[in-house]
Amino acid sequence: MKIVVLVKYVPEPTATWSFADDHTLDRQNVEGRLSELDEYAVEQALRIAETVPGAHVRYLTMGPARAADGLRKALAMGGDDAVHVLDDALHGADAVATSLVLATALRQAGFDLVLCGMASTDAEMSVVPAMVADRLGVPAVTLAAELSTDGSAVTARRDTDVATEELTAPLPALLSITDRSGDVRLPSFRNIVAAKKKPVVTWSLADLGIAPERIGAATVVRAVRPRPAREAGTVITDEGDAAVQLADFLAANKLL
Repeated sequence: MKIVVLVKYVPEPTATWSFADDHTLDRQNVEGRLSELDEYAVEQALRIAETVPGAHVRYLTMGPARAADGLRKALAMGGDDAVHVLDDALHGADAVATSLVLATALRQAGFDLVLCGMASTDAEMSVVPAMVADRLGVPAVTLAAELSTDGSAVTARRDTDVATEELTAPLPALLSITDRSGDVRLPSFRNIVAAKKKPVVTWSLADLGIAPERIGAATVVRAVRPRPAREAGTVITDEGDAAVQLADFLAANKLL
């Protein structure tokens, strides 16, 4: 079974983010890491591989040169090899362009099962998994909290606000995994060293047969401004009329 995990190298939440002249995030010059939510997809891929003889786990990412660090982190957790789509024309690619590149790379790599995180921790749009599945013409099961496979189909549990669903899809299929799917393993020192020797192949847009002019953004960031500092809130001291004060505050702010 060929399992491909889509991973993303994202800025550290505590790092100082900077923006390029076109107002897109300058990913090359900000400290980053493997998206924490993608680690759950990595973990589930490795658990499946441990139960399916001959399973092959590959990681796929697109992004600047530093995105290779995210691949090495995933390989340190386990897995066999990785593919890095690296091309200057990818700068500023939005979800539509990203799904085009990832779907094309998946076709080229081959797959039976594609796993990814429920969202990236930078954009948090959650739309790429469904877009990739649509481009590939395979079933998409999103927000899976548990999954298993018999080699011909994948079964997933999805928890909603009102019910728990059990869904089955024939392979090949794509699933996004939530952070409720279980604890993530920590790479051992031995695996970190071993990961440095695992193959990471770099593909350009030309290798994928994608013309650079097809990469762009359907939306344009027109301006980037620092978020205003938070102001101190209103403190209500209860002297027997706290409920009235609270109601007046909500009414004054048109929250009632």
